[in-house]
Amino acid sequence: MNRLPRGERAKVLHLLCEGQSIRAVAHLTGCSKNTVTKLLVDAGAACAAYQDRVLRHLSCKRVQVDETWSFVRVKAANLPKAKVTARDASDVWTWVALDTDTKLICSFYVGDRGLASAREFINDLAERFANRVQLTCDGRRAHLKAVSDTFGGGIDYAQLVKIYGADNSRSPERRCSPPECIGVEKKAPIDDPDPAHISTSFVERQNLTMRTSMRRFTRLTNGLSKIESHACAVALHAMFYNFVRIHQTLKTTPTMAAGITDRLWEMTDVVEIIEAHQQRQITQVV
Repeated sequence: MNRLPRGERAKVLHLLCEGQSIRAVAHLTGCSKNTVTKLLVDAGAACAAYQDRVLRHLSCKRVQVDETWSFVRVKAANLPKAKVTARDASDVWTWVALDTDTKLICSFYVGDRGLASAREFINDLAERFANRVQLTCDGRRAHLKAVSDTFGGGIDYAQLVKIYGADNSRSPERRCSPPECIGVEKKAPIDDPDPAHISTSFVERQNLTMRTSMRRFTRLTNGLSKIESHACAVALHAMFYNFVRIHQTLKTTPTMAAGITDRLWEMTDVVEIIEAHQQRQITQVV
């Protein structure tokens, strides 16, 4: 089977991580769209497996959780009149947990916004900590239920509830903007979180990074996808963000700040992870 040279694979993945669409990457590199898509899927599977293995026993102190919206194939609101029949067509939510000190993406999950997804995500997150943490998220009930069921009393848990003003504007300029936030309410439903650190600002800023780093997260987008490809793109983004991209505030990568690695990675290192993952799969089949 023909395979792109390691340097070309690294270039394709780097362009994807810098917000280019699959079509744009194909134009810039001369690769076919199928080649770019196949590499994205391979990279996502390898990056998800690698981070699942190494992001363990984390000594986080304060963690923020949030979820950000996107869609696969068609928005849920347009499903009744859409011509698509794929079962995965609808809104999709990406759950992210961020360490506020190292800016490390501790865990991520792609699913819906319901209780089942909240439990799946929080259960995975709980297995990654080596110590007690303070966890902050928004005021949704699914968060409280999932955290309570998973951690019990073994966590300092807070909720930041934003209060929005009435949005009476229906102008086209306001379609993608939320109502104005006029205040916040801090709640401490489990144990004793430090009020000074009840915030979701860091994880919300990471959501912005994710939106600008993946074309499929653009709000008015035609970057449609399969749910599997969407999840692979998220895994690749997390790998790039954690290991390769230098954080502007930290002046280093999150994994270096967290002590997970002692060097700055390049995209060729990510390609090596992909190749090693594929080789393990071949060995297991044989």
